[in-house]
Amino acid sequence: MVNQKLVNQFLVDQIEHKITPLYMLENFSEIKVETPVDKIIRQIRSLITSGQLNAGDKLPSERQLAEKFAIGRSYVRDAIRKLEFYGIVKTMPQSGTVVAGLGITALEGLITDVLEIEDTDFASLVETRVLLEIKSAMLAAERRSSDDIISLEKALTAYETKLAQDGQAVEEDLLFHLKIAEAGKNKVLKSLMLIIIPDIIKSYATLKVCNSDTVSKTIDEHRQILDYIIQQDTEAVQKAMQLHLQDVLGFSRKSI
Repeated sequence: MVNQKLVNQFLVDQIEHKITPLYMLENFSEIKVETPVDKIIRQIRSLITSGQLNAGDKLPSERQLAEKFAIGRSYVRDAIRKLEFYGIVKTMPQSGTVVAGLGITALEGLITDVLEIEDTDFASLVETRVLLEIKSAMLAAERRSSDDIISLEKALTAYETKLAQDGQAVEEDLLFHLKIAEAGKNKVLKSLMLIIIPDIIKSYATLKVCNSDTVSKTIDEHRQILDYIIQQDTEAVQKAMQLHLQDVLGFSRKSI
């Protein structure tokens, strides 16, 4: 006779052998690699919450912080820029960067929000970029000066030159767009662009968004955008910018 008890136990063992590994995955969490910017922001939060940094206290200079952290000054600059934009620190003329006069609870919450921006998905970054870029293009066409046109032409030339050298010019591409924001004379909009640009550059490289197949098309679109800005055609430049970013927006939505 078949021992039903043993059969039942065998079936239970087989089921557990198959599902336990998958079930156990729920108990693990994703390992997130912190960037230097993350680490700087976390250290500043720790100093604030421990009472070692208080409202009005001055932070060391960028150079001193870079030497202490043993990293490049650009990382320190990005961290300070994000903290400053959110009102966590403020830069005083001839006085340096100081901690804002907010309560510890408010500062902790704000810093947590800033850190979460570092984990923003690529699609959200691109959607935000599109909104900012369309508005900045319109403002640039409306407010650009002759000096702005010169800066835009230089940025576009630098982009085309870099492409001709090695086929990749992500930073030069985004610098051209940043010059458009500068031409719009809206410092808040430019600050928002500065916050998301480092993450966009990182995502572009990781996901290999740019490729040689789109180079000619991108150059033509950049030139068209610049022409509309020179002509001060606000309606046409908004449509041109939206069309220009359509492909990368579509690419980003596929990554969701």
